[in-house]
Amino acid sequence: MSFKTRIMVAASAAVLSLTALPAFAEGIEVHDAYARASSMMSSSGAAFMVIHNHDGPDDRLVDVRSDVADKVELHTHREDDNGVMRMIHVEEGFALPRDGEIVLKRGGHHLMFFGIKEPFEHGDIIPLTLVFDKAGEVQVEVPVDLERTPMHGQMEHKQGD
Repeated sequence: MSFKTRIMVAASAAVLSLTALPAFAEGIEVHDAYARASSMMSSSGAAFMVIHNHDGPDDRLVDVRSDVADKVELHTHREDDNGVMRMIHVEEGFALPRDGEIVLKRGGHHLMFFGIKEPFEHGDIIPLTLVFDKAGEVQVEVPVDLERTPMHGQMEHKQGD
């Protein structure tokens, strides 16, 4: 391999390592991940992504961890008795059926960060550990995208439990 080819391969590898690539583990595929802070001065934020279960057994996303915040939780929105949508912690996690998906999106299921240690800045990468009942831990690098609009990049997906 020539010196020029080696440089091109190294540069390509460096660029690919900076982009959000799908994460795979035990039939689990995570893609279209991004995170946002509520505001630059906020101590909370959220992350969104699509999680597919390809050929794995029925599973459940039961926990999420990251060192960027004091606490990270699985959340969703539910309507209360007065018709008001409330964000709530989903302690039992989200079901992920075989050949199914969980769509984490604004206004639905999502990951919440509480006690953010440093402001989320556009382009930062947030390391996350998704914990599944059967697939175990899946490491995901989530880019901070403060410019994405609510429907940007989202396709029509079936909503998992």
